[in-house]
Amino acid sequence: MFSPTLYKRELRASWKMLVIFAAVLTMYISIIIAMYNPAMQDLLNQYYDLMPGLMNAVGFSKDTASLIGFISSYLYGFILIAFPMIFSILCGHRLIARYVDRGSMVSLLAAPVKRRAVAITQLSVLITGILALVLYSALLQIAVAEAGFPGELDISGFLALNAGLLCLHLFVGGICFFCSCLFSDARYSIGFGAGIPALAFVLQMLSNAGEKAEKVKYLTFFTLFSPDRLASGDRSAVVGALILLAGAVLFYTAAVLVFSKKDLHI
Repeated sequence: MFSPTLYKRELRASWKMLVIFAAVLTMYISIIIAMYNPAMQDLLNQYYDLMPGLMNAVGFSKDTASLIGFISSYLYGFILIAFPMIFSILCGHRLIARYVDRGSMVSLLAAPVKRRAVAITQLSVLITGILALVLYSALLQIAVAEAGFPGELDISGFLALNAGLLCLHLFVGGICFFCSCLFSDARYSIGFGAGIPALAFVLQMLSNAGEKAEKVKYLTFFTLFSPDRLASGDRSAVVGALILLAGAVLFYTAAVLVFSKKDLHI
């Protein structure tokens, strides 16, 4: 139920996009970790007090005295959510819906490969890309942190934080891939595949912005990802990450089933 030839071909088609996103993450990670300085915490708190709503909206928090607290606030509140999410949106749409919309899906199905094998192979390409981005960003952060601040990074908490981040992006990827398999028209695939995660992210930012919009957090799955609590080993945060992982499995399973049975008009 897997096509190695198709997998290799799609990976080759994806590497340029992966390199671009990795380069952007390299820039942000290197700059932000280099800014860490416990002696400057008072200055950062002053910036926070000037614009608390904006700072909360993008996931920044106050009193990030530890290195892992600083990283979880300034990287995992916005940057490491937004960029891998954009990758999932673009890649998820390209792997299925774009082929169908352009009428070139027949080229994938012309070979003696079943639809389910095509769907599973394309899904594997998406998951590989997500894993690559999350793993690369984690290894880069460890390298930069150890180079600049040896021994200050709580590795166990950091690994738990990245495991939760992976669960979140697998879930986002599940939404994108499911929409790509469900809709034959590219407008709907990209509209729903991008619109649902983007709307959920905006709602999360609104819920962080102030108490008046706090209840909005119940309308978005991003609430299940809590960087600070994951880093500290909070059990409820781990449960939230596991719910995201279970949701990702359901979306991927549904996507493969839908694609296997849909009328492609080819």
